[in-house]
Amino acid sequence: MRQRSIGNDTVGRVTVGAIGLGAMPLSTKEPRPCPADAEAVVHAALDAGVTLIDTADAYAYDEAEFGHNEELVANALRSYGRAEVLVASKGGHTRRGREWELDGSPAYLRKACEASLRRLHVDAIGLYQLHRPDTAMPWEESMGGLRSLFDDGLVRMVGISNVNNTQIDAAREIVGDALVSVQNQFSPGYRSSVIELEHCAALGLAWLPWSPFGGVSAAGSLDAEAPAFAEVATELGVSVYQVTLAWHLAQADVVLPIPGATRPASIIDSAAAADLDLSPDQLARLDAS
Repeated sequence: MRQRSIGNDTVGRVTVGAIGLGAMPLSTKEPRPCPADAEAVVHAALDAGVTLIDTADAYAYDEAEFGHNEELVANALRSYGRAEVLVASKGGHTRRGREWELDGSPAYLRKACEASLRRLHVDAIGLYQLHRPDTAMPWEESMGGLRSLFDDGLVRMVGISNVNNTQIDAAREIVGDALVSVQNQFSPGYRSSVIELEHCAALGLAWLPWSPFGGVSAAGSLDAEAPAFAEVATELGVSVYQVTLAWHLAQADVVLPIPGATRPASIIDSAAAADLDLSPDQLARLDAS
């Protein structure tokens, strides 16, 4: 698989496969895969060259099984017997029953990070991300909390999610070079965060689009708003999902899509997009659709 990097000269650069795995559906989809089937998805991803796995402590059905996804990922990596994988986790989302709530306070982020360390069985989390801004907490305080986690060696790199350019710039002022990534929603059907993508590309921050298939139907075609993706897929003889991921990768060299999967075949197909080349004409049509 083609490779891309996360990080910088100050904190170090980690080279990973250009396509990652979003592990969230393995814990949140209903019905979700049994433990053995979920493990098979992670193993298939690793076999296909995936070396970036995105998880979060809040990926679970409800409050009672908080941390489910992190434990699942840790177990699958341990059974595979492989260590050279960048695991990106998140904190700052809480659960009350099945409800999603927020706590971006430094005290909570430290508590959440320490719990994630135990579940992932690591001394330091490779990439730790604030899951979503907490509007009840000054942004500067949340960022200070992340900076202290880095300074204390609990995390090797820091990321932020669901943010705008003002928040990105403020985070850089506080977190410094430890801030290496941004994870926002971006897809063929949701392009409003293109301004953040362009900002990250200019700054050299990795861009991890979540829900990268937004607009792709289960039938393997796009909604009427973006039929060009299905047309290009037919031209190339590949799935529309591969075309979608190749389009993401073509946006900038900082882009690292993290498609979700609940079947081995899905992540194997997605991983193949790392080596799919789109012609200038095809890319122009997709951008214009």
